[in-house]
Amino acid sequence: MTITAPRLRAARRIRPTPLPVRPERFAHLPPNWFAVVMGTGIIAVAAHGMPGHPAYLTPVAVVFWVLACVVFVPVAGATAVQWLRHPHIARGHRRHAVTAHFYGAVPMATLTVGTSTLVGGSTVIGHDTALVIDLVCFGVGTVGGVITAVTIGVPHLLGRRGDRTEAFGGWLMSVVPPTVSASSAALLAATVTPAWARWTLMAVGVACLLWSIAVSAPILAMVLRRLVTGGVGAAPMVPTWWIVLGPLGQSVTAAGLLAVAPAGLVDPATLRLLDQLAVGYAVPVWSLALAWIGIAAAVTAHTVRSGMPFALTWWSFTFPVGTFVTGSSVLAAATGLAVFAVVAWVAGVALLAAWLVVAGRTLAGLAATDGRPHR
Repeated sequence: MTITAPRLRAARRIRPTPLPVRPERFAHLPPNWFAVVMGTGIIAVAAHGMPGHPAYLTPVAVVFWVLACVVFVPVAGATAVQWLRHPHIARGHRRHAVTAHFYGAVPMATLTVGTSTLVGGSTVIGHDTALVIDLVCFGVGTVGGVITAVTIGVPHLLGRRGDRTEAFGGWLMSVVPPTVSASSAALLAATVTPAWARWTLMAVGVACLLWSIAVSAPILAMVLRRLVTGGVGAAPMVPTWWIVLGPLGQSVTAAGLLAVAPAGLVDPATLRLLDQLAVGYAVPVWSLALAWIGIAAAVTAHTVRSGMPFALTWWSFTFPVGTFVTGSSVLAAATGLAVFAVVAWVAGVALLAAWLVVAGRTLAGLAATDGRPHR
């Protein structure tokens, strides 16, 4: 057959069939993976603030800071790629009744990396570099936390999205980030030098704390009502009941840190008054958190006996418990009472044990799926 000029030109325009491309491993990565960063970084923060400040906890804080960063960088990068290359999947997560709330883990992970860098990483990279990183993380995490609270948490609170009778512990994920910002702001305020910067950070911290309490309280009520009337739910979701500890422990931590942050800026009488107000708020909330640990532990133990398959929700055993550790440590420092110090150490050991179990199961799950992140 003779190839004519038109046919030759057409043949030249034909592109060869591309070889099959391996599907991207992280196309379906859910925001739940940021909980791994939270649950790892909180150990660095908790180790830094433990009662007595033993020197051997300094390397512990450094190790868990490094681990948090090692997880945060690829997860953040993969999430960015997902939104760029697979926006339909990302938007599907954003619209999902359960997964959407875990977008609150994104700003909280960012804040946790920043704080762990300041308290743990500064011994490695230097105080000034750690402070800059923390300030950047604080800004990004605070703005992101407000966005998730307003766009995800508040609509559920107002009944505009989802059935209130379906409330579960995960609903708190989208409204807790401002409380984490409050604690981060207090730590930064105690670190920076200019008075105007300290006052600004404290003002932002107080605003974030009050906002988060106002939004979290009614959602907490809905979650507790759901537990009483609707049961604990499916076994893989049972660990999310531990998330209730998050706003309780984190608000205790934030209140205590914000009370001492103005040291050197106000007179001793005012500082004592702030300390009394913080303790007056923190002790009842801490007691409620302690009671909730008993409830959550009983629910978890019952479910484990019936069979509780591993899922990323198991990371709910880490960060919320970590906030209870930091809250107990803050109360120990504020009151001088040994009971808070003892509880902080017991909870700290339990936190480390939980992390070892959950991290081990996560690595085993990754190995079983050839390194592909799973839900």
